[in-house]
Amino acid sequence: MEFVYERKINYYETDRMGIVHHSNYIRYMEEARCAWMEALGIPMSLLEERGFTIPTLEVNCKYLYHVTSGDVIEIVPEVSEYNGVRMTVTYEVRDRKTGREVIRGWTKHCFTTRELRPVNMKKNDREISGVMENLLEDFRERTETEQKQED
Repeated sequence: MEFVYERKINYYETDRMGIVHHSNYIRYMEEARCAWMEALGIPMSLLEERGFTIPTLEVNCKYLYHVTSGDVIEIVPEVSEYNGVRMTVTYEVRDRKTGREVIRGWTKHCFTTRELRPVNMKKNDREISGVMENLLEDFRERTETEQKQED
């Protein structure tokens, strides 16, 4: 399932040069991930009700092009790694009008208890783990197809 999160850039998110300040992209990725998880039926509130959290361990962002106030970006998150305890979400961020890729980024997360102890979702919540495993399989199938098309 491809999920696309659309986000209009606000004037206050730009710097003196009129382009989005680089730090805002981390917020945009977080917004997209939370909206995506909600669309998947596993909003943060459900995770918290079940006693889990997903702290961010790492963030990486490669800036490819800039956008300015009024532009609309599309963010496509995907699970590119998942082992039950950790997951990596990759993000393709593009300018809706031009289709140009703006950034390529990823975030790494760990599933934990409320006390921040790592937890294996494969053992502790098969429903949520099943969703993550399906997303990872979708990612693998898509990347294999793209590699075959390139060859």
